[in-house]
Amino acid sequence: LMRLLRGCRGRGVVVGTVTLCLAAGWALQTPGGVSLVVPHPNINATVAQNILLSVEYSCRGVATIEWKHVSSWGTTKIVEWKSGNYVNISTVYKDRVITFENGSIQLLNVSMRDAGYYFITVTEEHGTNTYGTIIVNVYEIIYEDLHFVAVLFAFLAAVSAILICFMWLCNKSLHLFQKKTPHKLTASTTEEIELETIEC
Repeated sequence: LMRLLRGCRGRGVVVGTVTLCLAAGWALQTPGGVSLVVPHPNINATVAQNILLSVEYSCRGVATIEWKHVSSWGTTKIVEWKSGNYVNISTVYKDRVITFENGSIQLLNVSMRDAGYYFITVTEEHGTNTYGTIIVNVYEIIYEDLHFVAVLFAFLAAVSAILICFMWLCNKSLHLFQKKTPHKLTASTTEEIELETIEC
């Protein structure tokens, strides 16, 4: 029994020592992992607007940032860069993307095809990575509807102005017509005149 207890105690000490060494090694290793914050995971925009896909990452080592766009038209790699080094922008997005040191990108002059999901991957040089997603909705301004409303409003204003002018002209012509026609004696005044002559 004593030999068995000594064997268990020895194994416990070995397991404890190995666990302690692994924990110390994990705590003292130079890379520290990656964290990523996406403050606005849903963005609404209109056609021809510039939008900022805002993120904030942090890591101890050098990080590689990659952005992809996924929509009904497929998956497209937008840009990839290493902090402080190269920036590799896809030819589809040339002159339309601005990168920032915190991992954010700005898309210029968005179109309906820019709607969809935007995925960011931040990878540390030792292989640790983290992911983030932003949903972008792009709406079209219907200029035809606004044009129709403006034309309809102008048409109604013109019709009402014409009707007002017509009513004013009718009123003026009626007054002129009444001034030109001589006043005829009414039946009541002729009866009064006849009664006066009879009494005389």
